Amino acid sequence: MADDLPADRPADKASAAKTGATEAPQYRTATLSHRKPTRFRWLPDGPARAALARDLDLPRIDQLSFVGEITPEGRADFRLTASLKAQLTQACSITLAPVPASIDEEVTRRYLADWVDPEADEYEIPEDDSQEAIPELLDIAAVACEALSLALPPWPRAEGADLGEAVFAPPGETPLTEDVLKPFAGLAALMKKDDKP
Repeated sequence: MADDLPADRPADKASAAKTGATEAPQYRTATLSHRKPTRFRWLPDGPARAALARDLDLPRIDQLSFVGEITPEGRADFRLTASLKAQLTQACSITLAPVPASIDEEVTRRYLADWVDPEADEYEIPEDDSQEAIPELLDIAAVACEALSLALPPWPRAEGADLGEAVFAPPGETPLTEDVLKPFAGLAALMKKDDKP
């Protein structure tokens, strides 16, 4: 049962941790168990969801749960795996109208003891982008916030919202439209004419 509790929180929070405390757990990584998983469960209350919505520039987050475990790997590394579920509202990228969204993501982070930050100005991002250095303090709310920001639809659109086509040209000139700029549109039309008997 002790593994369900944040390493730096008092034991009297045990009942809150079991039921999904609204306060996000934080773990000092130096005290995490290297023998068995440390389980966590964060179900933020209304004020915590409102603060998270402000941080992510969202109109609101109606529900959010972040449940998982931190598992030891090898002698010094850890792997965090969790399920992130959320019901929230985004602003339409065209009209700013509210757009409901449902998030259901599996989250993985690997915390490596021998991680070395790249020193070059330019470097190739590895395929496995879940790896990072072991932090001194592992804040579950920060991990959930980052995971949620990455899972959000990038260009939410309200039903019927259309960006349209902006057309510009100097005075007296015929503006170039998207149809004109399609190089094979005219060719396709000519081929249809040639196919007629």
